[in-house]
Amino acid sequence: MKIALMDSGIGLLAATAAVRRLRPDADLVLSLDPDGMPWGPRTPEDLTARALAVAEAAAAHRPDALIVGCNTASVHALPALRALLEPGVPVIGTVPAIKPAASGGGPLAIWATPATTGSPYQRNLIAEFADGVKVTEVPCHGLAEAVEHADQAAIDTAVAAAAALTPGDVTSVVLGCTHYELVAERIRAAVQRPGRPPLVLHGSAGAVAAQALRRLGEQPATGAAASGTLTVLLSGREGVLPEPALAYDEGQLLQAVTPAG
Repeated sequence: MKIALMDSGIGLLAATAAVRRLRPDADLVLSLDPDGMPWGPRTPEDLTARALAVAEAAAAHRPDALIVGCNTASVHALPALRALLEPGVPVIGTVPAIKPAASGGGPLAIWATPATTGSPYQRNLIAEFADGVKVTEVPCHGLAEAVEHADQAAIDTAVAAAAALTPGDVTSVVLGCTHYELVAERIRAAVQRPGRPPLVLHGSAGAVAAQALRRLGEQPATGAAASGTLTVLLSGREGVLPEPALAYDEGQLLQAVTPAG
């Protein structure tokens, strides 16, 4: 089984590590776009063109499924990606985990990029899945960029700024950008208030990995031999994991995966 994941940068690490844990025997193809990142400030049309190029590079390696490990690309490019690859290759998008977070009753906060915060896309998800729940949308200025470059001081600054915008009574936080899952425990430490119940964080990586297996009719096999290979594509060129990826547990997990021959 071969599963490809795509993103402009290392935001796909969380979902990749989740796939790796569920199926250590799966071959992985990571398709990144260092030449075009970041995607967030691009127009939807430009972003879609970049995403299609990254997906085509991954598709050349004949994966069984493609995970779009980026919330922004899933918002703007998912229909085009599915038109390109399906039904031959299932395409799995990444949606903020608002529905499971709201099922807890709230109040909840949604941390997302400034472009996503307040967007019709996110507002529609809130209306559909969190009606009647107190929701605070928190724009996280500079956090995805800081995580992408493993800039520890900038991460601390961005997390602190977003935490200051997060009401003290929230019981859960939705991580509405895949980059944020790489610093989840730092976010938890910044938002958790003394005397309050333990904060629940809702990411998408585990659900996306599980959905990819379901689309393929496969089951988790966490005890399988760690025989899966790793192929890294950088704007279509074969390469290695970017250095900042190794600053995170997820990147270190993947570094141990055998490169494809």
